[in-house]
Amino acid sequence: MRARHIAVLAGVLGLLCVPAHAEARDISRDTLPANDGWAAYGTGTTGGAAADDAHVYTVTDRAGLVRALDGGSATPKIIKIAGTIDANTDDDGDHLDCADYATDGYATKKYLAAYDPRTWGSAKPSGPQEEARQASAARQAERVVLTVGSNTTIVGLGKGAVLKGASLQVRNADNVILRNLDVRDAYDCFPVWQPNTGGLGDWKTAYDTIWLSGATHVWVDHVTASDKGHPDAKEPTYFARNYLRHDGLLDITNGSDLVTVSWSRFADHDKAMLIGNGDSVTGDRGKLRVTLHHNEFESVVQRAPRVRFGQVHLYNNRYVIPEDAADYRYSIGVSTESAIHAENNAFTAPGHVEVADLVKSWNGTALHQSGTLFNGFPVDLLAIYNAYNSGSERDLTADVGWTPTLHTKIDSAEAADREVARGAGAGRLP
Repeated sequence: MRARHIAVLAGVLGLLCVPAHAEARDISRDTLPANDGWAAYGTGTTGGAAADDAHVYTVTDRAGLVRALDGGSATPKIIKIAGTIDANTDDDGDHLDCADYATDGYATKKYLAAYDPRTWGSAKPSGPQEEARQASAARQAERVVLTVGSNTTIVGLGKGAVLKGASLQVRNADNVILRNLDVRDAYDCFPVWQPNTGGLGDWKTAYDTIWLSGATHVWVDHVTASDKGHPDAKEPTYFARNYLRHDGLLDITNGSDLVTVSWSRFADHDKAMLIGNGDSVTGDRGKLRVTLHHNEFESVVQRAPRVRFGQVHLYNNRYVIPEDAADYRYSIGVSTESAIHAENNAFTAPGHVEVADLVKSWNGTALHQSGTLFNGFPVDLLAIYNAYNSGSERDLTADVGWTPTLHTKIDSAEAADREVARGAGAGRLP
């Protein structure tokens, strides 16, 4: 307890010591500018701008954040995060680790022994260890799942606002703003083994860092999302598969609609952003309208984004694939009935990654692209993709059936590359 109070005091003193010019203005009542992507459609996105003074909170720990969220209520509210908040804490603010959540005799070694494919086979895990895993997972979920309700703004104060270990979930809510936050390491202590996934089986994790489910009118701006602290690449291999601890950085699913993601940074992660659930979820038709602009995707293996059904405007984004990216798979995923309109995006990649590798299609039919830069040179991403993959995948057409009208100024890919490198992510608001 004493250590925690010292840490909180240090964080507050740190904020007080920030020069006056460092926080030039109060952004907590900002609303999404007109025409700034799909979230500006119709009523626009104002978050908690209408909140009265009694519903404006500055929080420094999980308990304060939970109180301010008010169970995901729709009451207009503004929540300012100061310093670092760890979701894996108890009601007294003391840190909890995976051993603290484990119950009913769960242990990783016992789980692995129980469901080893060589003896268990391909059936779905069941029995005492799976039941213990579920009970243990439920204990962690009680701490790390934070529900964000309608008419809410969550902003970070200054340049050091961090939310770690949490899964921010905007479920069936409308009119939400998330800004100037470093959200990291939504670490799942209890992944489940799925024997039939991908043919070879795989580990399934529970928590997206930010999850929009049935959410509408959402603006995510100047957010940094990553696995910082526990990269999956350093996790062990079990059953010949990486023991994944993280799901998506920002997933937009279950009929979510009218979303703008701007000036944010997604880094050091496998599956960054999924838009749409599955090929058979036809109820997503006419929804999943998302704008992604001036974002940086760095050291991301795949899903930047992967899209089903949605009309997605993807412009002025920066992609950085590092030299040691041996596991890189693709950036833009074109899936069932997706309609991606990609303009003036810049890619930097090592020699073993080719232009054709940037796109992957699963039952996709179309991709509009223009103004693409690859290692500083203009390329026709669609033509190259079709030429390289014509023997194995269906050619994509350029007609996605719509033309974006809600957008800010679209810069050249070269200019955007420079500006995003300087300005994307938490703590970089102009």
